[in-house]
Amino acid sequence: MAAGDRPPRAAVALITLAGVAGLGLLAAGATRTAPRPPRPAPGAVVNPATGRSTVPAPPLPRADPVRITIAAIGVRADVVPVAAGPTGELEVPPKDRPTVAGWYRPGVSPGEAGNAVVVGHVDTRETGPAVFFDLGRLRPGDRIQVTRADTRVATFAVDGVGAYPKTNFPTALVYGDGPVPRLRLVTCGGPFDERRRAYRDNVVVFATAVP
Repeated sequence: MAAGDRPPRAAVALITLAGVAGLGLLAAGATRTAPRPPRPAPGAVVNPATGRSTVPAPPLPRADPVRITIAAIGVRADVVPVAAGPTGELEVPPKDRPTVAGWYRPGVSPGEAGNAVVVGHVDTRETGPAVFFDLGRLRPGDRIQVTRADTRVATFAVDGVGAYPKTNFPTALVYGDGPVPRLRLVTCGGPFDERRRAYRDNVVVFATAVP
C-alpha cells in the first residue's frame, strides 16, 4: 500500500471499533495440549507498505474469491464472504467450519487494485489446528493463489509476515486503497491468554499480485 493510502470507506467504522477492542478476530479456544501455531521468523517482513521490488500484476475486475491455495503450507481452502458483526468486529467463518477462509466482502476482491483481506481461524478447541494455523511459516517469495468466481486465478508473492498485539493492529497496512493489487491474510497467534482463552496477537501475511 502506498504511503498516504486510507482504509476503504466501507471499512472505517469496522476498523475503528475493532481496533479499540483489540481486534478480536478469531476466537481460538484451543486446549494447551494442542500444538502452538508457529511464530513469524525475525525479520520476515520485507517492506510490507510497498511490497517487494518486483513488477506487480495489473489489476483485475471485481470477482468473488472461491478458493485459496498456499502450497508452501499445504492450504487448499474454500473462501466465503464475511462482513462486520453487530459489535463492529470483523466476522469470521463459523467455528464448525475451521477449514474455510473468510473474505472481507465490503473491501476489494483479490486481484483488484487495493488490499484484499482474507481471515481464517488458527485453531479451535474441537479440531485443533485450523485453516491458517501455519501462516507464521510463510517466507518472502512464497506464492498464494486465489481462484475467483470468474475462473481467473490471482497469484500473489508473499512480501513478509508479522505478528502484532491485538491492541496495536496495523490497520493502515492491512486495509487500504491504491493502484497495486495486494492481499492480506489475518489470523491469531502469539502468546495464549489462559484467562481470556484467546491469543494475544494477530499474525498478518502481506503479499503483492504477480504475473
